[in-house]
Amino acid sequence: MTRTAAQTASDASIRVTLNGEARELPAGLSLSAMLTHLGLDPRKVAVERNLEIAPRSAYGQIAVEDGDRLEIVQFVGGG
Repeated sequence: MTRTAAQTASDASIRVTLNGEARELPAGLSLSAMLTHLGLDPRKVAVERNLEIAPRSAYGQIAVEDGDRLEIVQFVGGG
């Protein structure tokens, strides 16, 4: 069976460092899509990408790229 370029591209992955650990993620994700892929609510986390805080309003427009260093901090309520 011959694979199309689109199928090959959809199977592609990238390597990032996520909270200090090497991880593979599907290529082509935005920050928002990555958070959903990881099972996290984008409204309840802060993301630092390559030592810069990513504005939550731009999560859908910021592409996760091979080699990115990402830190994700979850907000926890309590008292």
